[in-house]
Amino acid sequence: MTSPEVHRFTLALRRRLAKAAGLTVAELRGVLTVSFAKVAEYQRRGVVHFHAVIRLDGPDGPTMSPPVWATGDLLDGAVRHAARAVTVTTPEAEDLPARALVWGSQVDVRAITTTGELTDQAVAGYIAKYATKAAECVGTLDRRIRATDDLDRLDIRDHARRLIAECRRLGALEEMADLRLADWAHMLGFRGHFSTKSRRYSTTLGALRQARMAFNQREHDITTGRLPLFDEDQVLVVAHWDYVGQGHTPGEAFLTAALSGKPLPPLGSTGAGGSLPELMEVM
Repeated sequence: MTSPEVHRFTLALRRRLAKAAGLTVAELRGVLTVSFAKVAEYQRRGVVHFHAVIRLDGPDGPTMSPPVWATGDLLDGAVRHAARAVTVTTPEAEDLPARALVWGSQVDVRAITTTGELTDQAVAGYIAKYATKAAECVGTLDRRIRATDDLDRLDIRDHARRLIAECRRLGALEEMADLRLADWAHMLGFRGHFSTKSRRYSTTLGALRQARMAFNQREHDITTGRLPLFDEDQVLVVAHWDYVGQGHTPGEAFLTAALSGKPLPPLGSTGAGGSLPELMEVM
């Protein structure tokens, strides 16, 4: 399921909630925010299962409570309705009719509580497990399939080999080129990210990356002796430099003395042996 399909599901969900509340979808946004986080899990048979946390918040997000009519039972019914209502039609190709893809019958909706059967801590553990469970559990590769690869010689399971071969066959059809099945054959055709979420569900991934970069930079400054600066510290910035000059090399000093008639300063021994005055006498 890619972004357009996720949008179809969430749109159907919002429409169902709005209808139950006697509101339009636009009016619903003024009193209710639907937030979600979704993770994808590969099964050994090659099927992708989706696990989603769907939450109803107030109009400003998680800092506000939803309206009293936005109950768990209402959300349960809306999720099941959206799963039945959303379909995706595959492209039609030669000898391959179009098919309508729908959600399977395994739609399990359960409430997340702090003390019940499914707690928030348990859900966090599940997501951590899915984050480390990729398509390798099916027996496929952890890299893209190259055009020069011989499928029969790859160290993969026979079931994964058949799925990869079918992705490459379908991907070669002009009508299915936009699906990029051949490019994502190693992922059995699934090209979505293992985890996606709505912007208001929690902090953004960009904010997390920025915090991680700032922490790593601070640790680097401490370990290399450049202690971090605090608000009360003052930094002197020198932004202007002037070129003063450069002293004479021994050869330049010799030429200067010869032209000006001034005695040479003691420059020590040169690489040719003897002092500079002795070399002058020889010349």
